[in-house]
Amino acid sequence: MQLNVDFITEYLPWYVEAAKLTVRIAFWGIIFSLVVGAACAILRYYRVPVIQRIIAVYIELSRNTPLLVQLFFLYFGLPKLGIVLEADTCAVIGLTFLCGSYMAESMRSGLESVDKSQIESAASLGMSKALTMREVIFPQALAVSVPGLCANVIFLIKETSVVSGIALADLMYVAKDLIGLYYETDEALLMLVVAYLIILLPISICATLLERRLRYAGFGN
Repeated sequence: MQLNVDFITEYLPWYVEAAKLTVRIAFWGIIFSLVVGAACAILRYYRVPVIQRIIAVYIELSRNTPLLVQLFFLYFGLPKLGIVLEADTCAVIGLTFLCGSYMAESMRSGLESVDKSQIESAASLGMSKALTMREVIFPQALAVSVPGLCANVIFLIKETSVVSGIALADLMYVAKDLIGLYYETDEALLMLVVAYLIILLPISICATLLERRLRYAGFGN
């Protein structure tokens, strides 16, 4: 296989701009999905009657519908109801809606792994439920949840490839556009793979190092 170096050189800036968009959307998706996941996990942990059922429905709906369908609903469906959102806003909301449920399940498993004796000890010291959650339960649960959360972060970044379906010029959109225009498939796909590796590989390495450090510290066992 002989690559067209001139093509790669000419259109590399397109991939750089697309990578910036992908990282920006992924960043806000990760932040908001962590917030949603933490809130849902804590509410389910305390088994708040009505809210617990609502969260359960949200998690099932989120995890059992494709992200592309969710994005189409936000971008094409909501305008029928008079709600018009920008494409990048739809992308962030869609990623948050999808990955918030995965974050919630990872955090909930971490919360339930905390030994009950520690909670009873905190109660015997006169600590409130909120203080016990903040100082005793959540730090340990977060450490246990790190492998799942890191996997979800990587999953979310890879899922950004779907946002090209609502005309966002992310990495996948640029690759498909160039292939359709110039039929330089090998070069376009090579730059696509390299771009995702540049984004994902450092995150994967950092996640592995963080997991090892927590394991050596005595957490996550």
